[in-house]
Amino acid sequence: MRTALPFALLLSAMFAAIGTTMPFFPPFLAAAGLSPQGIAAVLFAGSLARLISGPVLGRAADIHGLRRVLALCALLAAGFQAGFGLLAWEVEGLLIALMALQILYSIAVAPVIPLSESLTVAAARGGAFDYGRVRSVGSFAFILASVLAGWLVQRFGIGVIPWVVAAALLIAAGATLMLPVSAARSPHRGSLLAPLRIPIFRRLLLLSALIQGSHAAAYSFGAIHWAAAGHSPVVIGLLWAEGVVAEIVLFLFAKPVAARLGWRGLSMLAAAAGLVRWAIMAETTWLPALVISQALHALTFGAQHLVAMRLLSEAVPANEAGAAQTLHASLGSGLAIMLLTLLSGQLYAEWGGAVFWAMCALCLPALLLARGLKE
Repeated sequence: MRTALPFALLLSAMFAAIGTTMPFFPPFLAAAGLSPQGIAAVLFAGSLARLISGPVLGRAADIHGLRRVLALCALLAAGFQAGFGLLAWEVEGLLIALMALQILYSIAVAPVIPLSESLTVAAARGGAFDYGRVRSVGSFAFILASVLAGWLVQRFGIGVIPWVVAAALLIAAGATLMLPVSAARSPHRGSLLAPLRIPIFRRLLLLSALIQGSHAAAYSFGAIHWAAAGHSPVVIGLLWAEGVVAEIVLFLFAKPVAARLGWRGLSMLAAAAGLVRWAIMAETTWLPALVISQALHALTFGAQHLVAMRLLSEAVPANEAGAAQTLHASLGSGLAIMLLTLLSGQLYAEWGGAVFWAMCALCLPALLLARGLKE
């Protein structure tokens, strides 16, 4: 437990930052006076910056040490979030200033989650603790931070959000310094794209792009679709919380489940669950059906995440772990979700809920591809 504590604190702080920014950063930008087009521009600029900077900083972490680069990036990200809090909203050229800050923040924060996961998986593989149980603490922190941030916004206003995120990132930087020194410098510089030479890594990238990318329509339009069907904000919030709770339950029992199914079986289960989940969402907004659909988040996201973390730790040399984790985050899920979100916007405008059939279609080749994973 003592060994696991700094890792649990690190993941909790990281996911607390995400649990605050995901629901409240777009409203923060709207309150600053940005139009919907301006908000989209700021968010897209940040996504693009993360895709480029993540692998570069991941490789830098392989060379200079994962812990050192992680602490520095978390500290810088906290500083840029403080910049959002200090920025005067009446300043001339507000859109440009917000976009510049978002790009700088995104560059710094891009490798933080992948490097945190890499260090945690490596320690868990060494027998220090059960990865799934420590990871479940991070998921719980995501829920708690979302609720706390909502209360703080109601009490102090939307301007409190950057300060909450900055505080979480400062805690993460401190937790990083508490970690054991488990990531030495790489004995050679290697190549940024070196993990791509590994066949199972390439297969994993495609699998994650298909399975995790299939969540794009739900992340972008799930709440909008349910609200249009008459569900209240409270019900919609509970449905999203249910998905994270289901994910936590899986992580708590990940070790025996993975031992029974194997990593190939777990990945096939994730793809098969996607076929069921997105078919339900495409055909109905009946609340009991949506409850079943959200429970499947444990498999569509959680199961594939466990597979990815384990395969990355087993198939990739230790001196390429940072590059592999950040490449996977950028090319495996990040790029797919970004592109599929753009596509989902067009499809949802034309098809409505039938957009989820397109997400369902992504899971069929994923199911076939998962059969080729080697234990």
